[in-house]
This record gives sequence, structure tokens and C-alpha cells, in this order.
Amino acid sequence: MSVRVRFAPSPTGYLHVGGARTALFNWLFARHHGGQFILRIEDTDKQRNTAEAVQVIYDGLRWLGLDWDEGPQAEGDCGPYFQSERHAIYERYFERLRAGGWLYEDAGAWRFRFAREVVEVDDLICGKVATDFANVEITPDMTIRRPDGSWIFHFVNVVDDLEMHVSHVIRGEDHLSNTAKHIQLFKALGTEPPRYGHIPLILNKDGSKMSKRDQGASVTSYMEGGYAPEAVRNYFCLLGWSPKDDREILPLEEIIARFDLSGVNRKGAHFDLAKCDWFNAQYLQQMPMERYRELVQPWLTKAGITATPAQLDPVLALEKMKVTHLSEVPDRISFFFTEDYPYDPAVVEKTLRKPGALERLAQLADAYASLEVFDAATLEGRLKELATSLGVKPAEFIHPARVAVSGRGVGPSLYHMLEVLGQTRTLARLERTRERFAA
Repeated sequence: MSVRVRFAPSPTGYLHVGGARTALFNWLFARHHGGQFILRIEDTDKQRNTAEAVQVIYDGLRWLGLDWDEGPQAEGDCGPYFQSERHAIYERYFERLRAGGWLYEDAGAWRFRFAREVVEVDDLICGKVATDFANVEITPDMTIRRPDGSWIFHFVNVVDDLEMHVSHVIRGEDHLSNTAKHIQLFKALGTEPPRYGHIPLILNKDGSKMSKRDQGASVTSYMEGGYAPEAVRNYFCLLGWSPKDDREILPLEEIIARFDLSGVNRKGAHFDLAKCDWFNAQYLQQMPMERYRELVQPWLTKAGITATPAQLDPVLALEKMKVTHLSEVPDRISFFFTEDYPYDPAVVEKTLRKPGALERLAQLADAYASLEVFDAATLEGRLKELATSLGVKPAEFIHPARVAVSGRGVGPSLYHMLEVLGQTRTLARLERTRERFAA
């Protein structure tokens, strides 16, 4: 089977989750069948379309890893790939329809004369759907060109699919009602229509249709919110498609191998941002450190944190299993890269102002100063030995030490944190904190 599919967004603002999911399903279908994925920009609405919005589409698709085989910035034999540059092509097909008696003028606009018959769509997802065009009042003839000469979506959409040899149209279920009209245009032009598959709408948790105002609706929000693209892509794959087993975390290669329209659900897909967050956390936890460092680097740069991979990786590893969004990382690890870290006043009052706390810091510093091996296991053993010898609980040392070296009351394992800091920096921080709060 020769597969050519397309994603045809309108650049009117941003890339919506629904649009991204449509692009993803088309891309997966093309990759599964060894076919071609085409990007086509439907930019005939001059008042709403902007170059910035086009760039948002490029950036969003590339961030998700959806490369296109034909389209803007990718060349191809069926261009141009902007509808605003295809006027001559539309004129040619318009004249074909007019010469065939399919068009008539109505108050300056041009209408397509429907064949008054039943048109059946054999949809690859929704099954057979019939539309009866017998009643003119219910299905009036379709405008394809406005009085000002501009084109209506239905006409240019069909012409582009025909010219670009699209074999399958995979799009949102909200377009299902348009399909019988499009099939009539294909037949009037003397050609077979592509196969259609209409994927379910994306719904909010309450069952309402997801709109551009809903949280998580914009792909840009994931790009700017600290998400890993592979995690978001995996989650989007499951918005309406199922691999038919209980697994959710799936490598892309396996998704491509298993993806088929027969696995697309008929019912609406419920979007859950908390579930997407879970996917993100799972991916970050399982991610190789090299990839994790690559993804977190922009956030570190923005925060002014600079370090070599050798310096950075041990620090990142301490918090990697707790991170949900990459945007959290700079705040979690910033104290490792400066000696001028702030102290949480509430934690200081609760911990360091406690009677005996500063003395515990001095005792711990003395115990750690004599160590020849400064790893987590040795540090834990030495602290517990010290606590036992003094008849106190280890927490009497753990809590003040954590605040002393980080300024915080929570964080990674104290012993692993001290190991990464090293003996010299640990002892200096214990001493500096004791002197600061002794006054």
C-alpha cells in the first residue's frame, strides 16, 4: 500500500494539542507503512495568519520529533506547500468545475452544485456514514468561492489533497460531517477520493471538548514547562489509540511498529494533565544521564548555573528520581554551585536555633575531618557512631547538617549530598554555618 498523508494546520495562533495529536497520528501511520508525511500550511485567512504562528508550528512539530518528508523547508514535488501560493492551481480546478457545469454564481459568490444523492463514507475508524443530499434545505449547495475571490476551505482542501496525491486523510472527528461534501468534489473532478479516518475528539476530564483556553492545550506550554518531548509524544499517542495491552510507556520504535488505525478508539479521548506529568516523571527517571543533561541544560543556563558534565552529572543524579518537570531542577541543585546560598529562615529557626544544634555541627565536623574515605556509606556509619557514643538520635546531627550545607530542610539523601560536595566543601560549610548563627 502506497501511503501519503498530510497535516494541514492553519497558522492562526499556536499549535493545539488536538492538532499535534492529528499530526502525530499521521506521522505514525506514514512511518508504519513506509510512506510520506506532508506538511501543508493552510494560510488563506490573511487577517489571522502570521509568520510567527507558522514558526510555532515548525517548532512544535520538531520538538515532538515529527519530521516531514515534503512541505515548507523540506522541498518536494507537489509544492508550493502554502495555500496562499497556490492560487493559480485553484483557478485551474475552478475552471474545470465551471466547464463541467458544477458551478453557478449566486450574489457574487460561486456555489458547487451537489449531486442530489446519498453519499456513503466508509470511514476507517467510524465505519460507514451516509449523507443524503436529496433535501436542498438541509444540504444546500456549497459555496467554494466568496464574492471577493477568496477560496472556501472545502474546495482548496480537496484540490490540495488531489494535487499532492494524498492516499489517506486522517483528521479530527469534527471534520466527519464535511467528508461527504469533499467526496462529491472529488467525483466532480473525475478522480477517486482518498481513504478517510476520523480520530476522536480530545475531551477534558469533565467530558467537555478541549478548547484553546484549557490548561495544557498549547504545545508551547510543554516546551516552556519543563517536559521531555519523548514523554509528551508517548502520552499524546495514547489519546485515542491503544496498543491493546496494559503497557503505557512504549519506545517510539515499538509504537511505530504497532500503530494502525484499527487501534484508534471510537470514543472521545479524555485529556489528563496529571497523567501527562506522570509520564514526564517516568521518562526523566529512566532517561540516560546524557539525554537528561541535554534537556535540562537550557534551564540551568537560564538560571546562571555553569558546570562541566563531570561536575554536573553527580549532582543531577541526586534529584533525578524526584523531578517531575525540568524547570524544577535549577532550584533543587543551585546550592551545589555557590557558597552564597540562602538559608530558609523558618528551617533555621526550627533546626539551627534548637539548643545544642550548633555544637552538633562542630562535633560532626571533627568526626568527618579525620575520615580518609568520604563516601556515603562511610559518612552514614561515622554519623551513627557519633550519635551512639553521645547517646542521641542520628537526627540530632542529620537535620542541622542538612541545613548547614544547603540552607534547606529537605533535599536528597544527606550522605550522598555530602559525598558529592566533597570533604573540603562540607567541612567549610559546617564551620561557616556554625560561626554565622553562633552570634
